[in-house]
Amino acid sequence: MKRLGFLTPSSNTTLEPITCAMLAGVEGVSAHFSRFRVTEIALSPTALAQFDRAPILAAAELLAHARMDAIVWNGTSSGWLGFEADRELCRAITDHTGIPATTSMLVLNDLLSRLGVRRLGLVTPYLDAVQAAIAANYATLGITCAPERHLRLQDNFSFAEVTGETLTGMISEVAAGGPEAITVVCTNLRAAPLVAGWEAETGLMVLDTIATAVWGGLALAGVDVRQVRGWGRIFEIVP
Repeated sequence: MKRLGFLTPSSNTTLEPITCAMLAGVEGVSAHFSRFRVTEIALSPTALAQFDRAPILAAAELLAHARMDAIVWNGTSSGWLGFEADRELCRAITDHTGIPATTSMLVLNDLLSRLGVRRLGLVTPYLDAVQAAIAANYATLGITCAPERHLRLQDNFSFAEVTGETLTGMISEVAAGGPEAITVVCTNLRAAPLVAGWEAETGLMVLDTIATAVWGGLALAGVDVRQVRGWGRIFEIVP
């Protein structure tokens, strides 16, 4: 049995059921979750302090008690904090637990690099300032986030209440602007179940950050990602 541990924002209601659904057809793999406090997404000092390392490492240590094969930060905070924050976090998790670690965003960036994407459609529920910070961080990788759509929401719990109709409209608008691929950056949006349909409709690969976390956890644990079927073209990419 391979055990995948996912670090989860405390107010998130979406990633756990979607992750379990993605893994339902993968034999010999189980998902386990540990939470730490995250209730809002903004650039204020209070909001940024939610991602201080100590509580994240404490949550990772709890997963380590159950002898995980991989630990994944199933969140997108390095999108606005800077991607080095996730690299440092993964090193700290592995130093603290002895378990290999990755994150939704690091996996997303690795896949974008493999695909050669330079013009990325960006869909999020976030505030203007957060969206701008994400675009600026992608610019340092040589990736332009255009077109983009965001909902100007701050309360993390509220992200899960965004309807599929709203998300589909955002994807359609972004796809019409001619990106090379589209990403949904947020692990509390109910986007992943819609990805296969969006890809069929637009002809573009859609990389959802719950899916990138699952892909990354499976890859770290040495499990064939192609066993995940019906959740988008991302799972056709072999590590």
